[in-house]
Amino acid sequence: MTQTRAIAGIVGALLSVISMVAGVAGQGNAPGADVIVPHESWSCGLPDGIPRPEAGTLVFEAEVKLDRIADIGRTQYGRRQVAVAQGGRLAGTRINGSVMTGALDFELTLANGVVEVEQIYVLRTSDGRYVYLRAAGTGPDAKDVRLVMDFEAPTASDVAWLNTGTYVGRRVLNAAARTMTLRVYDVSGAKPSAGSGRVVRIAKPAGVPPQPWDYRKAAPTEKRGTQLITETVTLSPSQSVGPSKRGPRNIIPITGGELAGRITGKVLPGGADYQNLSPPATIDARYLWQTADGEIIIVRNGGAFGSLVPTFEVRVDSPYAWLNTGTYLSSNPEMRQGGVGLTFFDSAR
Repeated sequence: MTQTRAIAGIVGALLSVISMVAGVAGQGNAPGADVIVPHESWSCGLPDGIPRPEAGTLVFEAEVKLDRIADIGRTQYGRRQVAVAQGGRLAGTRINGSVMTGALDFELTLANGVVEVEQIYVLRTSDGRYVYLRAAGTGPDAKDVRLVMDFEAPTASDVAWLNTGTYVGRRVLNAAARTMTLRVYDVSGAKPSAGSGRVVRIAKPAGVPPQPWDYRKAAPTEKRGTQLITETVTLSPSQSVGPSKRGPRNIIPITGGELAGRITGKVLPGGADYQNLSPPATIDARYLWQTADGEIIIVRNGGAFGSLVPTFEVRVDSPYAWLNTGTYLSSNPEMRQGGVGLTFFDSAR
């Protein structure tokens, strides 16, 4: 018995040493500076600095299968790529569940190598609750991109703790395999100040407009001008987060649709209308068009009912580059045969 205990003690000590070495190695191999300070135009929610995710505690890991990866080309903001999720699984110590179909990953690469990322997910916990997740990320290059995660979880749920704390993630996108791995860490206790350690400050090329985080707000004097495009959008059943830190969130996934008018083509599956139902209720739709000749156009349409404002992003040397520079207004959604319809107009003052 004594010999058995001695052997067990030796094995335990060896495992502790191995674990310690692995932990140190993991910290050493984690890329980048202690802190990345985002550019002021893309603050990512942590304007004073984003710590290395690996300095925190792993919350969950998600494995996502991608439906498509679209290289849109150079837009008014930089080189744009969009990935659309087919779905996935997530697992952690306090949360398990699914990544819902249609999640979006918008990657922007600037001329100096700086990368900016926006992600929008809907998660479904193992007990059937929906969580809205929107992330903003940046890095000096593709090797060290850090994502600041902003969760909206049901306040009356076992995952309400996601509404507080500070979470930073790391994503690994494998274009060949069409997969993406997302690791999210709690860095609430691991946030060095921007004045300590090794700090990288993000700089952007001059003369390039910053990509927007929010939708454009219409001026009171704007009116609908020439009708440009009509669309019919098909939708999946709602995914209701319910009351959360920013009010009730209701998500209506987009599954397809058709375009007519000055642009013809189709609405691609992916994205959603991420509605906030707090008065006055607002629409925040983000999704993709594909024109009849194959161009991919990013569509953002948001605002209160009665004052929706669409903005667009497309390759600057495409036949549709006029969408990048104009100002536009949108009708409210209305029921049409085959789905929900919207009409887009030039803005007139």
